[in-house]
Amino acid sequence: MKDLTQGSIGSHLAQMSIFIGVGMLVQTLYYLVDLYFVAGRGQQALAGVSAAGNVMFIVLGLTQVLSVGTVTLIAHAVGRKEPADANLIFNQALLISSFCAVLMLIAGYTIAGSYVRAITADSGAAAAGQIYLNWFVPGLALQFTMVGMAAALRGTGIVKPTMVVQSVTLLLNTILAPVLIAGWGTGHPLGVKGAALASSISITVGVIMLLVYFMRLEHYVRVDTALWRPSFQTWKRMLNIGLPAGGEFIIMFLVVGVVYWCIREFGAAAQAGFGIGTRVMQSIFLPAMAVAFAASPIAGQNFGARQAGRVRETFRTAILAGATIMAILTLFCQWKAPLLVRAFTNDPHVIEVGAQYLKIISWNFVGTGIIFTCSGLFQAIGNTWPALLSSAARVVTFCIPAVWLSMQPWVRLEHFWFLSVATIALQAVFSLWLLLDQFRKRLAFAT
Repeated sequence: MKDLTQGSIGSHLAQMSIFIGVGMLVQTLYYLVDLYFVAGRGQQALAGVSAAGNVMFIVLGLTQVLSVGTVTLIAHAVGRKEPADANLIFNQALLISSFCAVLMLIAGYTIAGSYVRAITADSGAAAAGQIYLNWFVPGLALQFTMVGMAAALRGTGIVKPTMVVQSVTLLLNTILAPVLIAGWGTGHPLGVKGAALASSISITVGVIMLLVYFMRLEHYVRVDTALWRPSFQTWKRMLNIGLPAGGEFIIMFLVVGVVYWCIREFGAAAQAGFGIGTRVMQSIFLPAMAVAFAASPIAGQNFGARQAGRVRETFRTAILAGATIMAILTLFCQWKAPLLVRAFTNDPHVIEVGAQYLKIISWNFVGTGIIFTCSGLFQAIGNTWPALLSSAARVVTFCIPAVWLSMQPWVRLEHFWFLSVATIALQAVFSLWLLLDQFRKRLAFAT
């Protein structure tokens, strides 16, 4: 356990952000590596895998419920110096992750295929997406256990072991991807099936490594099957914080799904370009997300210790760092957007769509950094409902106008991208206002 209620906020934030950022980069590279080799299989394979990958937003939303509830409550327990409560929360998180894994397997093999068929541009892309999901669902199910263990460590201020495990799994995935997708060394390319297999195998290895770490090296929170009896009061505490945060990712899934549906008439190349653009954009968001993810346990421990001044200082430091990083990345996208897309495909139409998307959408990078930071602080103070309200507002401001645009004969792809920029700016202002209001209410113990 690392005590984050003492010492320099900036130092804590920098150290944790680096480890979290590397871990998140590794996780994102899973999909970029697969995308790189799948792109060689043609537009339909690329569009199908990109669309199927959007299912990951559902998993992210569900794992976010578990992660945020676990990180926040363990951080509060550490701040209050109550290790027994932290240990109870960790073991209940493992129990919940087991239930969620079973539900993911059931849902993945029954309804996910219908979703992919509904949003892809043609039958070839839909078939590729279905094959990918069939072999990636086991890996998605295991994500719950991995996230539960990583969240417990982050709540106690420890992030390095998770980064190491994720780095090892990335290396494994990078080795397996060309072998399974393109048939390097075997002469039997599996295509999109191989991409999914490479990721599922790598995730399985990562879960085993984290379990070994907890069994042998971790002492502040530890696996204790005696605490695996369902504690519904603890579940209620975790869900009250985690459900709204998970809802944010579900809304992201909805927004991206709406975009895929709206641009389906532009063809597989447009969907492939958008798919690459969104994956690159998610990678670009990683530094700001790392800062926000680091700010959450830092502010959370200080909130538990009733140190309101350090909570506010964490927010100021994080939002300045996040906005600065995203401003620099905005300039880079304006300069080298085609280069970023060209790394994954040689198709000129796909490159044109992806580069145009990145150039326009990069104008909302700073606003997105502000939204991430606000969400991290909402988690830290134990009230994530305002963050959900902020995200839900975007369903009204973006999805409804986007559907209307898709029905107009004069609509072009860039109209959807400009609409996204405008609605992100509105959401950033709304999130900031809601957070400052929560500070006034929930940090009143300072007096």
